[in-house]
Amino acid sequence: MSLRWFADWLDTHAWSTALHESLYMYPYIETTHVLALTLFVGTLAIVDLRMLGFAYRTTPISTISQSVLPWTVVGFVIMFVTGLLLFYAIPVRTYHSVWFRIKVIMIVLAAINATHYHYRISKNRILWDNAPRPPRSVRMTAAASLFLWVVVIFSGRMIAYNWFDCDRPQPDWVITLAGCVIDEVASL
Repeated sequence: MSLRWFADWLDTHAWSTALHESLYMYPYIETTHVLALTLFVGTLAIVDLRMLGFAYRTTPISTISQSVLPWTVVGFVIMFVTGLLLFYAIPVRTYHSVWFRIKVIMIVLAAINATHYHYRISKNRILWDNAPRPPRSVRMTAAASLFLWVVVIFSGRMIAYNWFDCDRPQPDWVITLAGCVIDEVASL
């Protein structure tokens, strides 16, 4: 079963169409997604800026993390659920979106970065927790986190535009990146 087949299958559901064409529900879900993203990235940025040594330099990183990371988790869960609903509403177009593909890749990289931090770098946090400027590995992880989430936000915003949609004439590189299926009969 391919992802393309799955997107095509989702697109056949009446609820998918109803959600996309809904006068109120789709905008509510999209608004909730953006607000949850703001909560998630905003609280994550507080921790990342502290890890970079740019903010709250006299407060231990563990204290800031304990204060804001529960909100980060809440924001992530709401953002994830509403993101799935947004995909469900327009599965085929979203699946073929170059911007969506970039967004998913950046989210995966951000997850790898967070996993690397939590399982490798933070193990010796006791040594640098109070430091106004943590070690380079900590700062690099925080910088990567901020960069990846900025790209996720930018890419997510660009999904709304149809510049690279498969139903429009596109250069070969876009057709390849978007995974567009070209009908051989139509091109003859």
